[in-house]
Amino acid sequence: MTTTEKKEMELKGKQALEKSSGEPTRGGLWFVPNVDIHESPTELVVSADMPGVKSEGVDVDLKDGVLTITGTVATNPSGRRLIYHEYDVGGFTRQFTLGDVIDQSKISAKLADGVLTVILPKGEKAKPRKVLIGS
Repeated sequence: MTTTEKKEMELKGKQALEKSSGEPTRGGLWFVPNVDIHESPTELVVSADMPGVKSEGVDVDLKDGVLTITGTVATNPSGRRLIYHEYDVGGFTRQFTLGDVIDQSKISAKLADGVLTVILPKGEKAKPRKVLIGS
């Protein structure tokens, strides 16, 4: 195994959201969730890692062709006083610009085991089709 192959297989740690030049609207710590995107002839599937997020803490919004996923984590669900921590807890947010190929009226999402799965169905124009040849 070469050094390049080794680097590709290493796990990435959490990536904190970089501060933008604009004024922030949310306080606290925010992370960019790691995502996998898969494509089939009929849809794109986005899987985003959001550990600790419950279904009531997830928002999937679509505005002006931009899909925004946001997940919030309860910072102290046990009610105990935190005296030491090594794992940073914060929210997750990520945005994707959708093209005309996606049928935006049929987007769906589900959350299971800390993974948000967003289904982006392709519109009829983008789906492959077989052209019949007449005689």
